[in-house]
Amino acid sequence: MIEWIFLVLLVAVVLWKIGAYNKLIALKGQTVNAWKQIDVQLKRRHDLIPNLVNTVKGAMEFERETLEAVIQARNQAVKIQADALPTGGVKALAQAEANLTSALSRLNVVVEQYPDLKATGNVGQLQEELTSTENRVRFARQLYNDTATDYNVKQQQFPWNLIAGVAKAEIVELWEIEEPRDRDVPQVDLSMNAKA
Repeated sequence: MIEWIFLVLLVAVVLWKIGAYNKLIALKGQTVNAWKQIDVQLKRRHDLIPNLVNTVKGAMEFERETLEAVIQARNQAVKIQADALPTGGVKALAQAEANLTSALSRLNVVVEQYPDLKATGNVGQLQEELTSTENRVRFARQLYNDTATDYNVKQQQFPWNLIAGVAKAEIVELWEIEEPRDRDVPQVDLSMNAKA
């Protein structure tokens, strides 16, 4: 009788370990997927920026410094994005993207100063696509942070932490805002209407 109880307990523990291992692996996969969604949206953002810069370049001869700042920030973000992983590089990528957002905000302010340029359909369309992409990036970051938090918490909770090493679970970085100035909401008016 005691042997049966021991066997049942042993089977229950083994089944729990298998379930816990599979849960951690599933959370790890969901975290990687959420990270890849950020990656996809950032790629879309980075691909749109050269089109916007090229569209406004001719009309903004005297604003070369602003255009160069956008291009430089974009190139830096692309370079860092290539090496960033959820287990390292998230902070550097977040900083590079914050610099890019800042440069884009300056570009949009400059575009406001050129009514003829604003009236161009291509510029308006690119700005709308960029705004849409910014929203997608925000949603992807939120999904990533939610999924990564679940993954991080689960692997630290008892008794899940007993399985975390076997599942090769690693704490992943969250996408955080480091700079206080980055917490400010950018004031970007991408409408084609002149301010009153």
